[in-house]
This record gives sequence, C-alpha cells and structure tokens, in this order.
Amino acid sequence: MASAYYNNMIRRVLDASYSDCWEDAVYEWEIVDYEEDEDCESVCICGKQGIRYLYTIRNRETRIQLYPIGSSCIRKFERDDMDEEIAVLEGMFNLYRAIRNRERIELSSKYFSKRLLRALFDEGAFPANQYNKFSGWNDYDFMLTMFNKRDKASITAAQHSKIRGIIAYSIKPFLERKLRTKTRGSL
Repeated sequence: MASAYYNNMIRRVLDASYSDCWEDAVYEWEIVDYEEDEDCESVCICGKQGIRYLYTIRNRETRIQLYPIGSSCIRKFERDDMDEEIAVLEGMFNLYRAIRNRERIELSSKYFSKRLLRALFDEGAFPANQYNKFSGWNDYDFMLTMFNKRDKASITAAQHSKIRGIIAYSIKPFLERKLRTKTRGSL
C-alpha cells in the first residue's frame, strides 16, 4: 500500500501531465531549478515537511511547473537521468556547505565522486590557465586520476598541493558563483 505522501505526489504530477498514466507521465518532466533550504523548513508537493533540497520540475508537454518537490519524490519517477542529476546537485551543495564551514576538503568520496568531478568539468569549474597549460581538461584529468588512486598514500606532496590549489582556486569560486543564490537558511 502506497503512503499518502506518495499518492499526493502522483496525483499532483498526473494532474499537471498530458498523460494520465504514471509510467508515461514521468517522461514528460525535467528538473529546471534547484535550491537548498538549510533549515529544512520547506514542504514538498506531496505534503512531506522538512525537506532540504527543493527542486522545480517542468512538464515538457503542458509547460506546468511544480515546486517544491524533494529528491525523494523525484526518485519515485525511477529515471536514471533525474537520479544522476539530483546526486550531482546534492553533491555540489554538500561540497559548498563544507567549503563555507571552512572544513578541510580532501579529494575523497566524502566530498567527491567521479560523476561530480565530471559535472564540475562540464559546467566550467576547471578554467584554462597557465597552471594547467591553458586546458581545463588537464585539471579535471589530474583530479580524476588522483581520486581513482587506490593507494592514497602514494600521492606526493606536490600532488596534494596541486589538489588543494585546484579546490581553492577553481572549484571553490565556481561553487560560490553557482550556489550562492541557491542556498537559504541559517548556515
């Protein structure tokens, strides 16, 4: 038996969809905006209170938008592309929060994933400069190679220094520009 929250979400999505069949309607939707409520005071379209990540989804057929919808409800669409998108966005918010809290950021799975590194590259977080031979790809490739190392103890002091430099001078400013207006709350 489905929960009342789940049924509320399905009803709201179907009412705003062209199709009246859930299995078809889920493919009409896309994520068009996102933000983080650090105080978790928001309420999802399904009625669930206390959501942190707030998404706006838009129906490609009807042009209707629904907001806020939480990541748990988006996962109910059972679409890999949407699941990946929310994983990357939430990874960026987590990393941005750690940067704002002045945590020591390591190139580890606590803060990064292969998918997140690729999204950072795709969105321009690794600008071309003299330190990467004027190719952001070089910084991305370096970070991915270091992230993938099984033996983290084999990372040299110079490589650690380069990792810290890329985080401080490329990733941090990128996330500050991208997420500064997308975060609200007490932090």
